[in-house]
Amino acid sequence: MQFLRSAIFCAAMAALPAAHAVDPGEIDTFSSGVEGWFAGGGPLGAVPPAPPTVVADGGPAGAGDSFLLLRANGSDGPGGRLVGMNAAQWAGDYLAAGIGAIAMDLRNLARTELSVRLYFEDPIAGPPLDEAVTTSAVLLPVGGGWTHVVFPISPANLTVLQGSATTLLSNTTVMRIFSGVAPDFPPQRIAGVLGIDNIQAIAAVPEPATLALLGSGLGWVAWRTRRRTQER
Repeated sequence: MQFLRSAIFCAAMAALPAAHAVDPGEIDTFSSGVEGWFAGGGPLGAVPPAPPTVVADGGPAGAGDSFLLLRANGSDGPGGRLVGMNAAQWAGDYLAAGIGAIAMDLRNLARTELSVRLYFEDPIAGPPLDEAVTTSAVLLPVGGGWTHVVFPISPANLTVLQGSATTLLSNTTVMRIFSGVAPDFPPQRIAGVLGIDNIQAIAAVPEPATLALLGSGLGWVAWRTRRRTQER
């Protein structure tokens, strides 16, 4: 399906650090900035008004642990969808690297329930030939703590929107984290705030004994809830 493109988007892409092949040791902790993540969710030709920012304190490890903050305003204008995207360190050949899943810590920091998924696309410079989203979403309730999530990303775990999941995973040019109830993209508009930390590529999905199903058909997660000592 056709994805939103703009000249402003291309300019943002040009400002990113050079991409490198994704590997199982990749992890984004946001201790040194936004690490190549930027916002999507706007209509064609528009820039989301609230780019991702780094909060210096209150991540999963508590005091002094920084994390990425992603916002959406739910409007028909820029920033109406909750979408964070990366075309630098999360581009590459997932199959050759043997990456079977992507883990991260998430926290819903708004008053709206979030259904978080991943989206993969190739190419990014024009209308995609291959695109897919994780079939299962992770449900983040209002008022919850930090949740450690594991997204399996094998072809069997993806809903293909166009092209081939195998071809896509062998040449991903952009990965997105977004909130969407249905396995589709673009998602519905939503007013939400999402905390993200410790995005990590892992070589294989953990054994079932270490996983729990969060909600009914909403996604596999290995989760731990941590409430911050101080509410922001």
